[in-house]
Amino acid sequence: MRVEKNSSVSAGFISLGCAKNLVDSQVMAGYLKHGGVALAPSPETADVILVNTCAFIEAAREEAADAILEACEYKREGGCRAVVVTGCMVQRYRERMQKAFPDVDAFLGVDELERVSEVVRQAAAGEPAGVVVARGEAHKVYTPLYPTLLFTGGPFAYLKIAEGCSHRCAYCAIPKIRGRFRSRGADELLEEARSMVAAGVKEINLIAQDSLRYGTDRKDGATLTGLLRRLDALEGEFWLRVLYGHPASVSDELLELLNGSRHVCRYLDLPVQHSHPDVLRAMNRGKAVDAILDLPQRLRQAVPGIVLRTTCLVGFPGETETHFEHLLEYVKQAKFDHLGVFVYSPEEETAAFEMADVPELEVAESRRERLMAAQRAIVDERARALAGSTDTALLLHRTRGAWIGRLARQAPEVDGETRVTGVPSDARPGTFVPVRVTGGNGYDLKAQVI
Repeated sequence: MRVEKNSSVSAGFISLGCAKNLVDSQVMAGYLKHGGVALAPSPETADVILVNTCAFIEAAREEAADAILEACEYKREGGCRAVVVTGCMVQRYRERMQKAFPDVDAFLGVDELERVSEVVRQAAAGEPAGVVVARGEAHKVYTPLYPTLLFTGGPFAYLKIAEGCSHRCAYCAIPKIRGRFRSRGADELLEEARSMVAAGVKEINLIAQDSLRYGTDRKDGATLTGLLRRLDALEGEFWLRVLYGHPASVSDELLELLNGSRHVCRYLDLPVQHSHPDVLRAMNRGKAVDAILDLPQRLRQAVPGIVLRTTCLVGFPGETETHFEHLLEYVKQAKFDHLGVFVYSPEEETAAFEMADVPELEVAESRRERLMAAQRAIVDERARALAGSTDTALLLHRTRGAWIGRLARQAPEVDGETRVTGVPSDARPGTFVPVRVTGGNGYDLKAQVI
């Protein structure tokens, strides 16, 4: 990324956590650019390092703490002028952050992104800004000043269609951190997507805490299917993909759209978390009990060839071996194309935090491994079934003797990649090529250009 020559201060990002956090980093980068702060090509070359944190589970907080301490050590050695910490960890632990990280020059919450330029300049000038976090619940929704200022490192982008979450899952602190669910306007989303396509973006991934709820909080009649139809009408060669949705919110209208659209991938990411009714109700996900019973069968029957991703949570308070065996059998029968597994992490200020009968960590880790082993067998079976089939690959970047690409069945970062051989010498990142799948290697695939 080009550094502004006329700026006396530069900033570089360390962006942690999910794609939604990455979008926030891009939004802040836009405010920095607008405020005359240069964007450094890397954190190591910046005057000010911004660490955008995740605080979803303990592992994420540990990663964030390590990154913050490393940045502060870099500052002490003279590598940069200041360190600014932003994001979910600041929002969640606003009262504790200064004591925990005394060498940090400023902390910025999720509702103060437009102040990042001011805070960075202050910090660079040796005037620590302290903790800049509004009191009360987060309520803002941001529109990027520069829609094509992207940190994805490839010909794809994330379009955040909503912020916050109104579900109250017993294990999750996101509503406490991010506030209630609130959708962006369809017109501005359409313009943002149009800018991306015009700039050469070939894959737009729609994201939110629950993308299928898009528009339910608005009074203008906005719906996800309505938004998708408008996006699908844009001219150009590109993919649209919907990520993160509640299983109980899959409508027949959405399935019909997936069947008939030009650009929308036949792909849904629907975290089931568990299969046993007792555990789902304890998780305060009672609406999912009926929804997940025949979910894979219903979707595959309605949308032939649909690709399904899900996530599961093991070790939740009260989960017995019987409950887990129910989940294990469900996963084996459902044969999800992609599946991730998390071990329960006790989170302060959540309903599950005070619950008893939490399985031992060793037991929960063992359950995770058993579930992933079952999924690996499904993935291997799926790879064998795909061998010989034809598809379209989006080329991402060149590597030794081949290109790394992605099929429509593979979401960024989480579903593996496809190693493509036989690519024409004049191909560039962002090119779509017809391929024949030749095999698989774990979660990755191999393909040959036809």
